[in-house]
Amino acid sequence: MGANFVIVHPVLGAHDVATTVAWYVDKLGFNRLFDDGGAPVRYAGVQRDGVELHIQWHDVESFAGPDGDCPAYRFLVNDPDALFTEYNAKGVAASPVRDTPWGTREFGVYDPNGMALSFYRSL
Repeated sequence: MGANFVIVHPVLGAHDVATTVAWYVDKLGFNRLFDDGGAPVRYAGVQRDGVELHIQWHDVESFAGPDGDCPAYRFLVNDPDALFTEYNAKGVAASPVRDTPWGTREFGVYDPNGMALSFYRSL
């Protein structure tokens, strides 16, 4: 028997952790879990349903990868259309929901730091 992976908690970079946490709570419906208690806050966690994200301060230069792009995160959800409607009602700028050639129904948003977030389900 080997070791088993149990869960992953992605750590997303942020220019301003408090502002980013507020956006995830107010716009995407996450709940605030914790923060480091710093002034300013440099590390925090949010959760929605079974998904937990950690948000950590990074300077501007550390965001982009070698090709200039920020990381992208994909979230498997049961109903992307309902989630799109929820986010649209909160004023979240999102791409239209669409069926893709690779067999998913999905849409995407960018968080305040340019992190690409897509929400999908299999067709």
